[in-house]
Amino acid sequence: MMQFYKEKILSPGQLKRLSEHKYSCSSSSLLDSYLQPWWDWLVSKVPLWLAPNLITIVGLIINIATTLILVYYSPDAKAEPPRWTCFLCALGLFIYQSLDSIDGKQARRTGSSSPLGELFDHGCDSVSTVFVALSACIAVQLGNYPSWMFFQCFCAMTLFYCAHWQSYVSGSLRFGKIDVTEAQFTIISIHLTSAIFGPKIWMTELPLVGIELKVVSLWCTVGIAILLAQSSLSIILGGGVGKNGSTVAGTSVLSPIIPFSLVVVPAYIIYRKSAQHVYENHPALYILSFGMVAAKVTNRLVVAHMTKNEMEYLDTALIGPCMLFLNQYFNFFFDEYYVLWLCFIWVTFDFLKYSSQVCLEICNHLKIMLFRIPYSNEQLNLDKNGTTRLQRSKSTKKYH
Repeated sequence: MMQFYKEKILSPGQLKRLSEHKYSCSSSSLLDSYLQPWWDWLVSKVPLWLAPNLITIVGLIINIATTLILVYYSPDAKAEPPRWTCFLCALGLFIYQSLDSIDGKQARRTGSSSPLGELFDHGCDSVSTVFVALSACIAVQLGNYPSWMFFQCFCAMTLFYCAHWQSYVSGSLRFGKIDVTEAQFTIISIHLTSAIFGPKIWMTELPLVGIELKVVSLWCTVGIAILLAQSSLSIILGGGVGKNGSTVAGTSVLSPIIPFSLVVVPAYIIYRKSAQHVYENHPALYILSFGMVAAKVTNRLVVAHMTKNEMEYLDTALIGPCMLFLNQYFNFFFDEYYVLWLCFIWVTFDFLKYSSQVCLEICNHLKIMLFRIPYSNEQLNLDKNGTTRLQRSKSTKKYH
């Protein structure tokens, strides 16, 4: 049943299981070991009173703001944006990546680790994935290839969802040698290339093969996506940690495919059936609209994992895509562009309402605050190394 949040989203049983949740993560990332000194230095400069979740949200806001500036100059992903907007996106993504990597360190440093930190971190990542994928497509002017742009953006959302799907099945989030960090720095490189040489550099035809540079990069992305998807699917199909090989909630390992299919399939059908070519003419708004629905569904999967609860199939965010679908069904009674804006406003509002209420319920249950550490520097009792005595009695799990 769909919830309109008149009642609490999380039951007492879910809150109890969430408070008992232990974060489990393994990573063999190639870049992480090289970036650790930078992250260690950066977190050492962060004031101890700064809450980890505040660090995360500041990074996300910067990432969103820089992407929206790029979208403003090229909403159809065809117009050539100013070079400085691409550089701004590269800087914004680097700042987000850095802050996202030190929030867990700050939590351990201040002894403020909690399950809420994990949920908040992954929630911000789900939104960032949408904006980062969109910004990369605009930087290479992929609007000239609308089907490729659709594939690239939804591929990014799907891979992020699959990572948490396998976590829901296996109980542990696993990162490979080429994963999130490598993808982020690849996109930073794309933005810097567009900033230095101009976005038209991606239209350069390579000698001998006679194809554009952007096409080569697209096929490389497809290859990496296949490898990542294969890795996640092998874990999912290998059976879960629950009874009889089920998920952590005791449900079928294939059950999470239904909620996400209800996002991707309508997005594709509406795109293909639109007589007004709403996606081709307004790809950025279209991707952001369905991206927020995907982010909501991904967050619900993370909550289901952390609370060991079955994931519901229907969601109030789907009302947005239904507006577009019904408008098409009734022969475009309203201009699709305005319906798309209405869809975007609804799904964004629904996502923010859901996220804020879940955070509020968890904060009330755990007796913590979302953006504040409830003690002063004097209470932290710093030692000579700048760490805290309180930290030693707390869990030091990393939340990213």
